Amino acid sequence: MKNNTFLPAKRLLTLLLMCIVTMAIVSFVVNNKKIRSLAANPDNGGLFLPGNFKAVVVIDSLAGRARHLAVNSNGDIYIKLRFPDSIGGNVAARDTDGDGKADIIEKFGNYDDKGPYGTGMRIHKGYLYFSSEVNVYRTKLNPNTLVPDGPLELILHDVHGEHEHDAKPIAFDNDGHMYIAFGAPSNACQEQNRVPGSPGIKGCPLLQEYGGIWQFDEAKPNQQQKDGIRYATGLRSVVAMDWNTADNCLYVVAHGRDDLRLLFPKKFSAWQSAVAPAEEFLKIKQGTDVGWPYYYYDPIKHKKLLNPEYGGDGIKTGSGAKYAQPLIAFQAHWAPNDLLFYTGDQFPARYKNGAFIAFHGSTNRSPYPQAGFFVAFVPFKNGIPTGKWEIFADGFAGRNTVVSVSDAVCRPMGLSMGPDGSLYVSDTEKGRVWRIFYQGNKARFNNGMLAKMELRKKLPNFKIPDQRRNNIATGMLKGGAKIYATYCANCHQKNGRGDGNLFPPLGGSEWVTGGKYMEKDLAIQVLLNGLEGPVKVKNKPYNSVMPKHSFLSDNDIAQVLTYIRSNFGNNSSLVTASEVKKNRASLPVK
Repeated sequence: MKNNTFLPAKRLLTLLLMCIVTMAIVSFVVNNKKIRSLAANPDNGGLFLPGNFKAVVVIDSLAGRARHLAVNSNGDIYIKLRFPDSIGGNVAARDTDGDGKADIIEKFGNYDDKGPYGTGMRIHKGYLYFSSEVNVYRTKLNPNTLVPDGPLELILHDVHGEHEHDAKPIAFDNDGHMYIAFGAPSNACQEQNRVPGSPGIKGCPLLQEYGGIWQFDEAKPNQQQKDGIRYATGLRSVVAMDWNTADNCLYVVAHGRDDLRLLFPKKFSAWQSAVAPAEEFLKIKQGTDVGWPYYYYDPIKHKKLLNPEYGGDGIKTGSGAKYAQPLIAFQAHWAPNDLLFYTGDQFPARYKNGAFIAFHGSTNRSPYPQAGFFVAFVPFKNGIPTGKWEIFADGFAGRNTVVSVSDAVCRPMGLSMGPDGSLYVSDTEKGRVWRIFYQGNKARFNNGMLAKMELRKKLPNFKIPDQRRNNIATGMLKGGAKIYATYCANCHQKNGRGDGNLFPPLGGSEWVTGGKYMEKDLAIQVLLNGLEGPVKVKNKPYNSVMPKHSFLSDNDIAQVLTYIRSNFGNNSSLVTASEVKKNRASLPVK
């Protein structure tokens, strides 16, 4: 009797499971048909991809230029803008005819602090989370309305205000927690930030509130840093961060420190400064300490070395071995700006649970070619890389040798996975968005299809530069041009155009040529005093730190300013050593 009574319920459960499986199969078949019929751009939108991967440009350009993005379960795309306006700091996009290209694009999100470096955008449990420089917001998504119509909730506010490395990447675990990185407003916790030769502060006080990752409640409104838990420390700047559901752990690809040559020219050569330190791919557990500001990881020597601010010289290892070591040490200054663990099924099986990393590209490898500007892939299993990193998508820069970062046509920034398993990539320069998908027999994908991509590692955008042969400035510079190449080109670039992101252009800049300001004095005083953002240059916001250059002689400053004011499209009068001397004499006595 028991069995007869129970049998209908058992059959009902079986039928229910069969329906679920059938629906999943139908959905998979429908999605596969859509992918097979999707027309890629003839040149994959300028991208080089392995095997039968294809790409279509979903959005060709956004006036506000794209930073990070997130794709909803219905295929709608949400993008954080680099240059927000009074209409909004975000964009919503929808493809209504299924050709892979967005035909509806609308701005939204007119929140108060639309700083240019807010860098988080994620969809989690039906909410769109995004960050400005000092705030993390969320709004409920409605699949029936492209633009979110729910209230805008302030989830986290950073009371410190805007500062360098002020990114707010966002990640979520499976237990209701949100993880936010708090970048440090310093290069290496110096007594005088970015002042050449300034020592580091012992027992760096910045680590109490900066240079780490904090854990918060994912849904509680109006939190501040004091409401969270310091989860990990010793991380100067993190932009690429994701939770790996395969092993339930947090991962980051951290930015290494800058300016070894600029700050310690007697200890480090231009080449050493260009190739070190590494960008570290790290597994983060509660209590992890990565070692900043005391140590950096050398990608050539494969060990942590003592920072010069704390007595290092490019050789001393100190106690570096006791800190967290990278899973992979990527080349210096490649700027890892997003991380995504792939959980879809649209790609060949080898990509399942692997890590995609968007490298925005370097700005400060001068006088050597800039490098990066690609999307990497790292195969993973059980929380451990199972092979070396690969070039997954390249061609964003539009050239194989990038002398100045502004020469790069596009720079990959954000990553997101669509509901069908496609990979979406955003770009900061044109505001372009690509959708990458696989067409072909996935079972036949093999390592041979990666061979052409592996060969690209020999190109200047990827290889470690030869110290002499690849030095672009060799035999070319004299006077002010040489001083510029030594102290200025790392940030403002060889062509004076900056990087369009952190470092402003010098050509036509009111800070250089005068405009409504004092014509020469302002430029002289900026070089002597340094400058800390936020500032506007040519009506665009920038928020970084320019170090003092008062260590240069009056004649050196006169020469380099004369060079800047007569190059990069500028045509302003020369600066004399006596004018520099007069301005220096007006500085406060310390």
